[in-house]
Amino acid sequence: MWKKVICQSMFLASRNYSRISPPPPACGVPVIRVSNNIAKLGSPKEGPKPRQLLSLPPFPPYPLAGKNTVTHVTAISWIKYYFDEIPGSVIQSHFNKGLVQMECPNSVESFVEKEGKIKPMRKIKPNEVMEAGARVYVPVSVAETRISRRFDTIPSGTLYPNADEIEYLQRLVIYKDSAILLLNKPPKLPVKGNLPVHNSMDALAAAALSYNYDEGPKLVHRLDRESSGLLLMGRTKESIAHLQWLFSDINKAKFSSKAWNDACEATYQRYWALVIGSPKEKEGIICAPLSKVLLDDGKTERVILASHSGLEPSQEAITEYRVLGPMINGCSWIELRPHTSRKHQLRVHCAEALGTPIVGDYKYGWFVHRKWKQMPRVDIEPTTGKPYKLRRPEGLDVQKGSVLSKVPLLHLHFRELVLPNIAKFVKVLGQKSEDHHPKLSSSPDLLRFVATMPSHMRISWNLMSSYLV
Repeated sequence: MWKKVICQSMFLASRNYSRISPPPPACGVPVIRVSNNIAKLGSPKEGPKPRQLLSLPPFPPYPLAGKNTVTHVTAISWIKYYFDEIPGSVIQSHFNKGLVQMECPNSVESFVEKEGKIKPMRKIKPNEVMEAGARVYVPVSVAETRISRRFDTIPSGTLYPNADEIEYLQRLVIYKDSAILLLNKPPKLPVKGNLPVHNSMDALAAAALSYNYDEGPKLVHRLDRESSGLLLMGRTKESIAHLQWLFSDINKAKFSSKAWNDACEATYQRYWALVIGSPKEKEGIICAPLSKVLLDDGKTERVILASHSGLEPSQEAITEYRVLGPMINGCSWIELRPHTSRKHQLRVHCAEALGTPIVGDYKYGWFVHRKWKQMPRVDIEPTTGKPYKLRRPEGLDVQKGSVLSKVPLLHLHFRELVLPNIAKFVKVLGQKSEDHHPKLSSSPDLLRFVATMPSHMRISWNLMSSYLV
């Protein structure tokens, strides 16, 4: 009987001991937390995760394109102008949460990062007036958009489009007037056709986008088949001639119209690209001439950086670049502004001049893509070293050419274009005076267009940015 009592006492003791909670882990100085009127001693709360900030260009000292009458531009108007494709409610919510910050224009450094530390910035209000040179930073979430229906390929490959193809092409049109027509070209759609290529953009647009004109629109510049973005076409012989003159790299003669000359000088193009790695300098200008060579097969043409010997023919190529944010999972978003129009200029400058080939560019970045690794489902938070999950867009198949694909598509997008209002100037360029055309002051001298990224680039953008929001 004594044995039975001893066993019961030992059993109760062991049960009582097993109910004692283990001591809290030693992680920092414990703090007192109160929840539901009960005070508890626990570990300190983890700090907020750093945000991936998107750097806008410095505010220009001249009037914005298409807004010649605006004298004072507020901060929210500047962000809405730069992100023309983003709803205003999304931008307003970032101001309400205090997420929009500004770097002072008199700052010595030109980028937010300095030796791994964040430069001090101040929060700004939406009604604050912008000053020339001021640089604004917003979280990358401001550029997140919903993934719309994908239109990556022509429904069929016929030379003469049917009703479905005509409807498809008309959905790509984002602007048209009496002189020009702009489309948001999807990837994998050839721009200029030849004998084996029938469903090219020039042939289909000429047949489907005439809009009661005698002839269809004509191309004035080209995009690579794998790239996407703004594609400009002229609708009349006069507009085509002026656009081809505008996009040529010859020394342009001045016209009698000062407004036209000023509008031509303000013309620019901006591309967004996702590159592997990050340039050493956060912004700069690439002045690297290009040459064309033939490979061993005698048919394939390749563009390379010209050597300094001067024995081979070369073309001047200038590209201005700017890093949009920090490197995430070995990749960085950059903004490219070409000053010349050379074949494969941006792709070669990124791959060879900067050493950061564009994601999906297997022609000029093959050696880097041989070691390509899909973006993991879990990333490491840079400051604490702890893993956290990436948020995937709901209801999407990520294996659509994004960074989660084994074979990603080319991440190069012609996003923004500013050019003269051709329809306004085409009738007055041959005149000696502007006084005979009072309508010049009624419409803007410059037109600005912004094209949303294709679905695979938007998926990559969301996957690389939303986890820090």
